[in-house]
Amino acid sequence: MFKKFTKEDVHSRSNIKSSVQRGLKTKFVSQFEKLEPVIDDIIPKKSQAILIKCEDRIQLYSIDEEVVLFQHFDDLIPTLKVVHKYPDCFPRVQVDRGAIKFVLSGANIMCPGLTSAGAKLPEENLPVDTYVTVYAEGKENALAIGKLLMSTDDIKSINKNIGVELVHYLGDGLWNLTE
Repeated sequence: MFKKFTKEDVHSRSNIKSSVQRGLKTKFVSQFEKLEPVIDDIIPKKSQAILIKCEDRIQLYSIDEEVVLFQHFDDLIPTLKVVHKYPDCFPRVQVDRGAIKFVLSGANIMCPGLTSAGAKLPEENLPVDTYVTVYAEGKENALAIGKLLMSTDDIKSINKNIGVELVHYLGDGLWNLTE
């Protein structure tokens, strides 16, 4: 999604009303319940949130000159910088070492990369269209954020095709975006 993203893709910036900001926080917490205790750290009450409208119906939400989440259609998705600060608040999958260079170049993750020896899938079944953070074997921080194209049970049983569609990864246009 942000592979070729640059400042030229930004169309407009506008301040967000506090009522809209409260609604944004509520919706974000409803998507990721574990965020409830830290949502006021991510989006402080007295801060001024800025909406940045971009190409392809992408909207970025910036607080204190740092993009903290983005919206694509109806889905609110955290940036990797937020995931690195609050890693336990998001569902996670782990890829094996062989997949790292492909993930960092923006490739979608194939099922065998999620089911091999160094990879890990969560115990509970995650449904299709769940946003997950992608970690790598032996690495501490998340490499990417992606959307499941199959449930985790299907990934384990079918074990072919694309399992996770990447939306944001280390080094992409959003990661390197400065306000």
